[in-house]
Amino acid sequence: MSESKILLESGTNELEIIEFGIDNGTFGINVAKVREIISPYKIAVVPNTHHCIEGIFQLREQVMPLIDLSKYLNLPPSPNPSGDKFIVTQFNQIYTAFRVHSVSRIHRISWGNIEAPTTITTNHKGVVTGVIKMDGRIILLLDFEKIVYDIAPATGMMLTEEEEQWTERSTLRSQKRVLLAEDSDMLRTMIIDVLSKAGYQPTFIFKNGLDACEYMESIAREPANSKKRPDLVITDIEMPQMDGHHLTKRIRDTKGLEGIPIIIFSSLINDAMRHKGLSVGASAQISKPEIGKLVHLLDHYLLNE
Repeated sequence: MSESKILLESGTNELEIIEFGIDNGTFGINVAKVREIISPYKIAVVPNTHHCIEGIFQLREQVMPLIDLSKYLNLPPSPNPSGDKFIVTQFNQIYTAFRVHSVSRIHRISWGNIEAPTTITTNHKGVVTGVIKMDGRIILLLDFEKIVYDIAPATGMMLTEEEEQWTERSTLRSQKRVLLAEDSDMLRTMIIDVLSKAGYQPTFIFKNGLDACEYMESIAREPANSKKRPDLVITDIEMPQMDGHHLTKRIRDTKGLEGIPIIIFSSLINDAMRHKGLSVGASAQISKPEIGKLVHLLDHYLLNE
């Protein structure tokens, strides 16, 4: 899959998803996470691994694990494994492949047409991040970061021992007002926990870009020292209703919000996404799970360090 074919104009609040099937379920993944889709490869079994990991395989120079999504989602196995597909992904700076039963097509849609999940999240361990209604069908967007973290917790966000010593500056940090926009319950909790360890207490927390945008636009005329006004914004890219690029663009286009640093903190950061972030006015962009670098950037923008 050519990366040049999947890039969308910056800040349009659109994305492309790949629709795929497992058993009778229909699911989706953001094309920006996908490197390619291949037919089943020869797998090397690795002893004592998570039961959802089939093994590892080498694709050109890259060795990666293969996760069986049907096992993770507690759905029936494929009736025809030789006809399955491997979705090869890259996010959080790692390659991972996922076995699915079928891949159908790519859809271009607006984030505004993606609904946040409600009670259905319990059906798949809270791994559904969005619901798309299309042609009388429902496509569920999955939280692939959570899937990988559930299987390999070491891939999550954490501070190093050296970074744990940052607490002596927590008094200055605690005085700063930070807005966080992150739709994933798991990642939002992890970010808040780690930032809190460093002394930063996110003051304004939103589960999607639209709510964050409406709040920012509502306080545009507040004075710089207003307690309603954040000193800095941290946003994910993938979020229902409005993505982080469009949120950044809207903030930058709103009179009265000039000068507020905006940090994009996403698993999707690569050269192409970095270009898009710059084009909409992001102050900085960091790939998850580099939470230590995020704290350094907050210090840079908020403490002039």
